Amino acid sequence: MRFFPRKLRGILMLLAVIMALRPLAARADAAQPVPDASILVYHRFADEAKDSMTVRVATFEAHLAWLRAHGYQIVPLRVIVAWLEDPSVPLPARAIAITVDDGHRSVYEVMRPIVLRERFPVTLFIYPSAISNASYAMTWSELRELRDTGLFDVQSHTWWHPNFNTERQRLPKPAFAQFAQSQFTHSRELLEHELGGHVDLLAWPFGIHDDELAALAQHAGYRAAFTIEPHNVTRSTQPLAIPRFLIVDACTPECLGQLLGEHPASSLHARTQP
Repeated sequence: MRFFPRKLRGILMLLAVIMALRPLAARADAAQPVPDASILVYHRFADEAKDSMTVRVATFEAHLAWLRAHGYQIVPLRVIVAWLEDPSVPLPARAIAITVDDGHRSVYEVMRPIVLRERFPVTLFIYPSAISNASYAMTWSELRELRDTGLFDVQSHTWWHPNFNTERQRLPKPAFAQFAQSQFTHSRELLEHELGGHVDLLAWPFGIHDDELAALAQHAGYRAAFTIEPHNVTRSTQPLAIPRFLIVDACTPECLGQLLGEHPASSLHARTQP
């Protein structure tokens, strides 16, 4: 019988243990839950909620506090898009993105100070026909100021926020395709001209989308588009139909927890922590 030096025998024994444990480790990795992400969409902010799309400052602050208490990490929306496109891209645990649609002036006047204080990223989806034109909307100067903070990414919500279902009924098929294409292209080009940067994310107006619109948006240069379907983002999510939770003032922190799939016991545990 051949005898190995003691050190060599020890190395061989360690290798044997590692090889024996590899199937167990593989099974353990397979049992790990697949990560997902969440996206919230707001519209307007004020001290008082005078319409269905306005969220009070107190409600928004309560949402942020709840997310912190439950270990959510607010990430740039592009992080979630990159994770969807490439499985090797890491996604933080409890990743969540905050988006705001339309370009209402309350984003600049009311939300901006909160974002600057808390230092979290926000993606704005803008329909530029209103910018510096409509009394309720921000100006290009205000959007540039938001961009310059490094916390706001300005992306497209089409040119003037049409109802694609209505326009499809009104227009012949070729004219509708041309109309939709112009909505996608004109918005992207003007936002890039006025603000610089790259516009390749789209929020569907009223959440309306289908395969034809998705193909037209992709042809116009969009890599991802976002709905208002209330689901988490998973690996199987289609990049041109990424769901978001529409947030209104009536949604309390407990309501937010239910939307995100939190177990009631975890909410109680978080509230009882010092």
